[in-house]
Amino acid sequence: MKNIVILATGGTIAGVSSSITDTANYQPAILPIEAITKDLTEPLRNIAHISSEQIAQIDSAEMTHEIWFTLAGRINALLSSPQIDGVVVTHGTDTLEETAYFLNLVVRSNKPVVVVGAMRPASALSSDGPMNLYNAIILAASREASGKGVLVTLNNSINSSREVTKTNTSLQDSFKAPELGYLGYLIEGEPHFYREPTRKHTYRSEFILDGLSGLPPVEIIYGHVGNLSNLAQAAVDSGVKGLVYAGLGNGNMSKMMKETFMGIQAQGVVVVRSTRVSSGIVTCNGAVNDDLSNFIVSDTLNPQKSSILLALALSKTTDIPTIQRMFWEY
Repeated sequence: MKNIVILATGGTIAGVSSSITDTANYQPAILPIEAITKDLTEPLRNIAHISSEQIAQIDSAEMTHEIWFTLAGRINALLSSPQIDGVVVTHGTDTLEETAYFLNLVVRSNKPVVVVGAMRPASALSSDGPMNLYNAIILAASREASGKGVLVTLNNSINSSREVTKTNTSLQDSFKAPELGYLGYLIEGEPHFYREPTRKHTYRSEFILDGLSGLPPVEIIYGHVGNLSNLAQAAVDSGVKGLVYAGLGNGNMSKMMKETFMGIQAQGVVVVRSTRVSSGIVTCNGAVNDDLSNFIVSDTLNPQKSSILLALALSKTTDIPTIQRMFWEY
């Protein structure tokens, strides 16, 4: 029997509506974690002992770096105990992939950490939350999940936190890795893995939160026809230390935006080229000569995850080659 701790943060999995057929107009983060887990003790009786803690009770659109630090600190403390075998985090789906990737970079253990949510509220006629949470606990209690970094499970799928993203606003199979695919599936109460993450994570990561009071501010600028430079410069004027450009195609940008970003770099701000495209590698030295321009390329990280890695990188260094190495490795 494994000992699994559930850390709750709210979200749709804890949501309630006045109608059992309402899956859109509901209030998230209403039910405490004890109410969500009350029916799971019997199905899990031969699998895991579960305990739970309420870390936050929010719509995940309200997630903050402060809550991230609290959550990561609690996970690291729990997993340092030989009595704890794994952790499950319940989370709203809007920012679930970001929290999961942040934890993937700062959790200091090879024990399983699984982030789970739901696309339908707990009050819905066919809520997916209970089965998703049941699967998450099974995954966190499994030997196979060890050493694979922070995992995400919804709709019987197993995803790497680095690669997963929310692909649909409301469907239950929203969480996918569009290009690289699932790590595996949960079928009849058993995890089945078909591949595993190769990038550095968790116990192999160089990012440590000890001694940090927060993360350097980073902003994302979205690329489109008619981009103006004033938004990027306004972000710099507000004090950001890094910018991620969700660029066109292979992270491309107009001549005007390139000149803008190069001017911003001269002000000491680090710029990463990512892409608004849903999959693919942002390669180095394509239409934009990164070696000469001192831009960092995001590899396959989407803009929101690029901003997390950039913020953690900036907490350690502003050296461009070092930060680029981190983007290749993580």
